[in-house]
Amino acid sequence: MEIIAKYFSELTKEQRRQFAQLKTLYENWNTKINVISRKDIDSLYERHVLHSLSIAAVFEFPGGTQILDIGTGGGFPGIPLAIYFPDVKFHLVDSIAKKLKVVEAIANAIDLKNVTLENTRVEELMNRDKPTRKFDFIVSRAVAPLKDLWKWSLPLLKKSKFRVQSSEVLAPNSQFSTLNSGLICLKGGDLSKEIRESGTQPQIMEIFKIFSEDYFHQKYIVYLSLK
Repeated sequence: MEIIAKYFSELTKEQRRQFAQLKTLYENWNTKINVISRKDIDSLYERHVLHSLSIAAVFEFPGGTQILDIGTGGGFPGIPLAIYFPDVKFHLVDSIAKKLKVVEAIANAIDLKNVTLENTRVEELMNRDKPTRKFDFIVSRAVAPLKDLWKWSLPLLKKSKFRVQSSEVLAPNSQFSTLNSGLICLKGGDLSKEIRESGTQPQIMEIFKIFSEDYFHQKYIVYLSLK
């Protein structure tokens, strides 16, 4: 928990309580349903919670924003982001029901009110004749190649524009920036081939420039804007 406070000192008392509860909850559930690798559970806050919050360090989502978390697994990045943005609505989707059972239990245990869950594949969401629900942003962590994520995202994104505080990615020299709806994903390693095959031109932020922990070397936030 200390590593979260190190980079996010402005957290409210309620947010601190919610983040602090995650370790025990995930440890207990992981003994029943393996949603986090055994080697990572001891580094939950760095490798899962803080990694998810790198999105919050770069993007500012206004209240009422609707965000879809594709392939949320154990609830990442959705759960940490939902704690950080209590006025933003998060819809967490995964094809594995037992993982969503864990996510639901954890969300209920920490009294997280801005999260909904759906047991489905994202391909099923996008292939519906007329998707009844669209989102301002789609987030994902190490789920699929960028070309697939973007293909899945396009039918599910609505055209939105937000006026946000400046960031190193969006507008390093201006006080405000217009942020378009789009896909925000967390990826690692050499992305050159993956980006080339996607046929897209994303904006990329090196997470190590935000969080100076060795773990974040060669880990990136990739943002594709819906024009």
